[in-house]
Amino acid sequence: MSHVGVPRGTVRKRRSLALLTTGVLTIPVLAGCSSGGEETARGVPQDIAPAARETVADGSTANWAVDALPATFNAFQADADSATTRITGALLPTLFPMDRTGQPKLNPDYLESAKVIEREPRQVVLYKLNQQAVWSDGREIGAPDFVAQWRALRGKDSAFWTARNSGYERIEKIERGEDDLQVRVTFSKPYADWRSLFSPLYPKEITGSPDAFNDGARTTLKTTAGPFVLKGMSKSKGTVTLARNPRWWGDKPKLDTLVFRAVAAKDRTQALSDGTVDIADIDAATADRITLARRDRGSNGQPLNHGPGSEITPAQALRSWAQANGSDEDAAEIAQAAREKNRKAVVAYATEQKALRDFAVRKSLEPAYTQLALNGESGPLADDRVRRAVARALDRQELAQTVLGPLGLPAKPLGSHLALAGQPGYKDGSGALGEQNTKEAQALLADAGWTRGGAAEPPKDTKAGSEAEKKGGKDAEEDEDAETEKAEKADKDGKSDKDGKKAEEDSTEDSADSAAGRKKADQDSEDSAASRDEGLYIVGDDSKPGAPARATVGSASAVHVLAPARTAAAQGTVLLRQAGVLGEGGAVAATDKQPGGAAGAYAPVGTAAPAPAAAKGQLGKDGKTLTLRFVLPSGPGSQSLRSVGDKIAAMLEKIGVGTEITKVPDESYFKDHIASGAYDLALYSWPATAYPATDGRPIFAKPEPATDGSLLVEQNYTRVGTDHIDQLFDKAAGELDEKAARELMKQADARIWAAAGSIPLFQRPQLVAVDKKLANVGAFGFAAPRYQDIGFKNRQAAGSPADRKK
Repeated sequence: MSHVGVPRGTVRKRRSLALLTTGVLTIPVLAGCSSGGEETARGVPQDIAPAARETVADGSTANWAVDALPATFNAFQADADSATTRITGALLPTLFPMDRTGQPKLNPDYLESAKVIEREPRQVVLYKLNQQAVWSDGREIGAPDFVAQWRALRGKDSAFWTARNSGYERIEKIERGEDDLQVRVTFSKPYADWRSLFSPLYPKEITGSPDAFNDGARTTLKTTAGPFVLKGMSKSKGTVTLARNPRWWGDKPKLDTLVFRAVAAKDRTQALSDGTVDIADIDAATADRITLARRDRGSNGQPLNHGPGSEITPAQALRSWAQANGSDEDAAEIAQAAREKNRKAVVAYATEQKALRDFAVRKSLEPAYTQLALNGESGPLADDRVRRAVARALDRQELAQTVLGPLGLPAKPLGSHLALAGQPGYKDGSGALGEQNTKEAQALLADAGWTRGGAAEPPKDTKAGSEAEKKGGKDAEEDEDAETEKAEKADKDGKSDKDGKKAEEDSTEDSADSAAGRKKADQDSEDSAASRDEGLYIVGDDSKPGAPARATVGSASAVHVLAPARTAAAQGTVLLRQAGVLGEGGAVAATDKQPGGAAGAYAPVGTAAPAPAAAKGQLGKDGKTLTLRFVLPSGPGSQSLRSVGDKIAAMLEKIGVGTEITKVPDESYFKDHIASGAYDLALYSWPATAYPATDGRPIFAKPEPATDGSLLVEQNYTRVGTDHIDQLFDKAAGELDEKAARELMKQADARIWAAAGSIPLFQRPQLVAVDKKLANVGAFGFAAPRYQDIGFKNRQAAGSPADRKK
């Protein structure tokens, strides 16, 4: 899962969460509830154009695009990001990198062996180091480096500004073994994920003191131990340059130089075409352009049938020529300017397309998944029946097909929160929640008190002597509603299966009584969709109806903004990037602008108001409609995410659940909405991990209350969790039998499904544009890159590939 944690100065470190509220969600019988036993489905293979080292030329330079220059080279600080991980992977020891199946694999460049040699009375791990392994200054890698990193990360010294200490706090002592090449680590309590420790491993010069740890590795790494060394970082050029490590003892790097270059997502097509970069993660639109460029290679100079001007019909072209050469001088001047602008755009596009022929699109599935998050802190989704109803209304296969199908990737819904297809122990646990079923979703909502006539009913009277009566007025009604819902939920939890069946029968009878109304609602489906569009706001102006700090008319609950979670600053950019929603300036794509005015404007004067929800078949209770705030990013790079959001809204409409879609600028999407809890529904992603017991716990652990009444959610932004889930994570973290630990994780996953706070949808696509002459690089899937194997299959002319003129 995410490896970015709590900012410095925070007492609780990542992966070390306490518990919150009492009570456990009602869970169906989970034994055998998944859709099958141990999964045999294979993951999508990596696509890196593999080549034997002897077929790869020595020398030259490759340029690799990253989103931004790293804020720090210290991977254990809060502002470390994907660029930090990418670059330090070529500079520092990783003892157990992930292989292509998502398993940790011993790295023979640094270790001869590493294994648990004692279990009682304490777990002891013995590392035997590669005798050739040395730091770039010539010193041997040894026990002093392990000791210094443990002391810096164990969480006992607040002078070290660390973002995570998972596992290090369980270490009791570290000693030299029989010789300098052996490191003996003794744990105070069992730790199953011990392979996750000491990766990356920093030299003791960095981790030995707070000053060096906090500031010594932010902008430079003087001592490294990878196939490359850090040659320099230029903020003005936006580059980090690596050179071969002359003391590297492993396979000699094929490249002389590896340059990481900061290139925004919107600029990558241009950067590829002008030779600025050779390797870049890209979106589907850029991938399509590269595919078209290679298809058009044999067009013999014929005009392209795509790009600028391709949509102009012969009649339009003739009319434009006539206007440009007509007697009306003003009209002619305008037409000539337009024609010249279009001509330049056509030439520029054709030039770019010619250059893009030199690239290939390498694709796989990214080791990350996109989920629908349901905020269970307050409002209708605080009721687990409503959350389960929302989940069971989703056709996850259709959603996966929307994103993966057009790319030619397997479009299969993900069945686990804690493992991806192809990883050991993957098992589809979605059966704990149930398959898509509209009728059962409607029955769950009926059981929770949401009916088609509920929006027109007056609020229930408060009971004499209740706390609500003392408050009086609107506050009293709201408090009474909350107490009533709480009592109804407690009563439901105590019912037998027979009672649950009766609720479903009651729902069926209610549906039969309203057959005429339901038919009318079906006929009005188009009106309802239009109503959703009319209620869509672009946030940005505090005076607009979509401003996050204001209650929205007709919504199930007012927006409740918490103080930003402690991880917000560090998590924002990372999760946006993982969710594929990074854009520039938060501009709204043209396809998302509403008719009648600029994006974000009110409806034009004279626009008919949406029909009342009750007339459209929307559910309600106590005079309130069942409307959920669905927050989506508005940037140009997030169109596929918005398409998924629109489909989800349409699916929920079928069961009577309204959605108020609010599109917000990318830069505020995470910090101001996800982390703060100002949403009901949202889409974002989590990366995969080889250590689910460690990395999954903070994402699904129950939040705990702070002294000021807010919630400390760490990374559980759905605010949904149970004691049982926490206990399963804790037990798995201390289980040294790998098979038993995986079984515990499958049980935890089934209960996470049943809680219905997070609904995995699909594994994210991974599209990488690569110079077609480059080998051993591209869409790596689970595996970590072997930087020393990357190179050009054929020798290049003088100068680096990035210097070639196109």
